[in-house]
Amino acid sequence: MTDSVIPPAVLRNLSDKLYEKRKNAALEVEGIVKSLAAAGDHEKISMVINLLTNEFTASALANHRKGGLIGLAAATVGLTTDAAQHLSQIVPPVLESFVDPDSRVRYYACEALYNIAKVVRGDFIIFFNHIFDALCKLSADSDPNVQSAAHLLDRLVKDIVTESDQFSIEEFIPLLRERMNVLNPYVRQFLVGWITVLDSVPDIDMLGFLPDFLDGLFNMLSDSSHEIRQQADSALSEFLQEIKNSPSVDYGRMAEILVQRAASVDEFTRLTAITWINEFVKLGGEQLVPYYADILGAILPCISDKEDKIRVVARETNEELRAIKADPAEGFDVAAILSIARRQLSSEWEATRIEALHWISTLLNGHRVEVLSFLNDIFDTLLKALSDPSDEVVLLVLEVHACIAKDLQHFSQLVVFLVHNFRNDHSLLEKRGALIIRRLCVLLDAERIYRELSTILEGEADLDFASIMVQALNLILLTSSELSELRDLLKQSLVNSAGKDLFVSLYASWCHSPMAIISLCLLAQTYQHASTVIQSLVEEDINVKFLVQLDKLIRLLETPIFAYLRLQLLEPGRYTWLLKALNGLLMLLPQQSAAFKMLRTRLKTVPSYSFGGDQVKRTSSGNPYSQILHHIPCGSHISEDGDVNQDAGASNLHNGINFTSRLHQFVQMQRQHRMHAKVQAQSHNSSTSSSKDVQRSEESGHQLPLDNSEPPSRSSRKGPGQLQL
Repeated sequence: MTDSVIPPAVLRNLSDKLYEKRKNAALEVEGIVKSLAAAGDHEKISMVINLLTNEFTASALANHRKGGLIGLAAATVGLTTDAAQHLSQIVPPVLESFVDPDSRVRYYACEALYNIAKVVRGDFIIFFNHIFDALCKLSADSDPNVQSAAHLLDRLVKDIVTESDQFSIEEFIPLLRERMNVLNPYVRQFLVGWITVLDSVPDIDMLGFLPDFLDGLFNMLSDSSHEIRQQADSALSEFLQEIKNSPSVDYGRMAEILVQRAASVDEFTRLTAITWINEFVKLGGEQLVPYYADILGAILPCISDKEDKIRVVARETNEELRAIKADPAEGFDVAAILSIARRQLSSEWEATRIEALHWISTLLNGHRVEVLSFLNDIFDTLLKALSDPSDEVVLLVLEVHACIAKDLQHFSQLVVFLVHNFRNDHSLLEKRGALIIRRLCVLLDAERIYRELSTILEGEADLDFASIMVQALNLILLTSSELSELRDLLKQSLVNSAGKDLFVSLYASWCHSPMAIISLCLLAQTYQHASTVIQSLVEEDINVKFLVQLDKLIRLLETPIFAYLRLQLLEPGRYTWLLKALNGLLMLLPQQSAAFKMLRTRLKTVPSYSFGGDQVKRTSSGNPYSQILHHIPCGSHISEDGDVNQDAGASNLHNGINFTSRLHQFVQMQRQHRMHAKVQAQSHNSSTSSSKDVQRSEESGHQLPLDNSEPPSRSSRKGPGQLQL
């Protein structure tokens, strides 16, 4: 029956290999369909379309398929306004031909759909997703002619969509999102083109769906094609401008994407992402509170970026973020931000580590209770940061520690952990010890710091470490400008109860080092006790380490800090114990050493006459620098240099200081150190002897003797580092 509608000759020409014959046949089909449409015989029209589909477009012969496509287009033209009701028959076979293995068939499929679209316009929107999918594939076709035909069809479809009120953006977005990860440059251009066109349509809210394809656009910023990068950047810039002008934006979903892209290896992608984040922080404000931690995690590494533009934007964003006031009740996650800051403390870049510390400090100031509840999570990292190669980082770490240590509990914990770190890492004590202690003394109370350290070191089991630590603390005490008030307090030990308490507190741990005790006594002006301590030293105490420390002390005596002591030498009658102590130190020094010559030269300048009675008062009143006591009661006796006692018999108890007990404490501690040194020496000698004996035994082939009647040499009883006599 169909044959009677379409003459056999027309059908033969429709499958002819010559294009002109196929074209003429298509015109015949158009006329036939137009007549049927005028007669309202849609049943026969359907039969014609089925014939073209089944016998031609589904044929195994390429020329038949070409004829079928041109025939379907001709039938649509013939239908004109009636074409809409037959589109479900016409369009599917054309779309199937878009994947035909023959490039010429694919070309004719594009041409056919183009002609169909011109006729039906908005009516074929119901097939839009299928058409879009087909065009997406054809945009990357291997045949340039097919690509060209696809581009023409694409432009027409875009025109139709922008005019149509039937287009559903909700149905289209899933397809777009799926295609955004394609890497083919032609497909990418095709996709960006559609995004731009749809965004230009006032009735289509592309901004509302931006989170669905934003990541894909950012992915295109690193494309090898400059044109694609430029198109993607242009689209992103347009969307960012729309965001600025929009009253309602879903910042959260997009923030998650931007955070990931801010870590891209591509410089341009990082810059664009951090720029967007910067705008989001300014525009989104409180809406971004739940995403603060993620945003901060993206910003902090960019602060140290090799690209200057990225660093500038990252720093600006960081300051904007820190300025926003947020509360945990609003979703502000203190724990998450602390975790980010702690992780960034391990960054290889100094600037990032510094900003991470600023954030911890900011959180402490604004959310102290919450931060302290997570202290165990960050405390170890903060302690390790004290070993940071950057002094600026270390100083900031100390500020954070000081802020935490405002509470008594955390103060003690800080000092304990600090001593623990020094014990485990002697290089930290050597390289950063002075910086750390001095800074903590400024940030916290210096006296409080020294008292706590002294309490810990008094019971320190590692005697070698205790000695080293005390010597370091003593040197800091004697030299640092930050501890000037502490030194002034100690100078008043004999006349001031606060000074006395501090002296006694430090004395207990300073006993670990003879030179530290002597230095403390000279600083506290307890010269008689200093002389007694020097006299109590035994042979084992005078070793190389002691002499090195003594050399340092002699040189310190020539600094401005001990100017008061040198001026006191002008009154040898009043400060006889000072002279005796200094002469005692002189006697301990090797005569050929520079320190011996320095101290001897100083002592030679002491006046050879002495003062007594009224002369003391007259001379002292003429020299305000040498007078320690402002008021000396009549009839009193001076038993400790500068110390006035009503009872001259209380020679061992001055202002509540029991020097006899203190001396006993020092002697006992030094006895422990000597025993410890002997055990170490014996252990060392034993292991060395065993090693040598085993070696000799192996070489001689004889067993080791069970008994050694050879008496131990005198030198074997010396402690490590001790002078050999």
